[in-house]
Amino acid sequence: MRIAVIADIHGNILALEAVVTDLARRGGADLTVNLGDLVSGPLWPRETIERLMHLDWPTVRGNHDRRTASDPLAGMGPSDRFAHDRLTAAQRDWLEALPVTLELAPGILAFHARPDHDERYLTEVIAEGHLARAPLPLIEKRLAGTDRSHRLLLSGHSHRPDLVRLPDGRMLFNPGSVGGPAYRDDGAPAHVSEQGSPLAHYGLVETEGAGAIVNVEFRAVAYDHEAAALRAEESGRPEWAHALRTGFMPA
Repeated sequence: MRIAVIADIHGNILALEAVVTDLARRGGADLTVNLGDLVSGPLWPRETIERLMHLDWPTVRGNHDRRTASDPLAGMGPSDRFAHDRLTAAQRDWLEALPVTLELAPGILAFHARPDHDERYLTEVIAEGHLARAPLPLIEKRLAGTDRSHRLLLSGHSHRPDLVRLPDGRMLFNPGSVGGPAYRDDGAPAHVSEQGSPLAHYGLVETEGAGAIVNVEFRAVAYDHEAAALRAEESGRPEWAHALRTGFMPA
């Protein structure tokens, strides 16, 4: 089975359409899964959710989907509030109703961050203000209690493309972010995630049997990131504009 893995679009309809076009050019996939964080950000949340609802891909709920749909307005972050105010009540209800995990096929589990938490990193630690690879024992500890029959685990959240094989043979795959090439998290400890380029990232995984990987491909697709950066500037978010243009956060 050929699976296209999409994550962390963050309202960037231009990046999403570039990925959809690239996937079609490469012959499509048997299944396309969306790993959440669909609309939060100062870009095109309404247009993005309308497109995704039409595509009807299997989709899990990200932490920003939950926050956009249900956080109290007084405490909502600016990216979530921007999206919230531009979605209909029905669209917010659709976001909130998305599942936290999905078993896509025998042996294959999809989720946003961790199977038991939508906002905690799985394969990353924070080192000197940046995300870095977590030690294998820590990753295994974070997955304690997860059904080991799931041989392929698909996650997003960190915006950091990664592939990790655990000692027991399970594989963890993160395709990186379609629409948000860098971000700053000011929660303690404050840190940044940076993909290092403005391209839109997604992944292709070929499997056989119960989630056994045959092949993995990381894809990075060019699109009109300058138009997305200008949209962020118009929305009053210069740091987003810098990230969209460069793949890095401002110093």
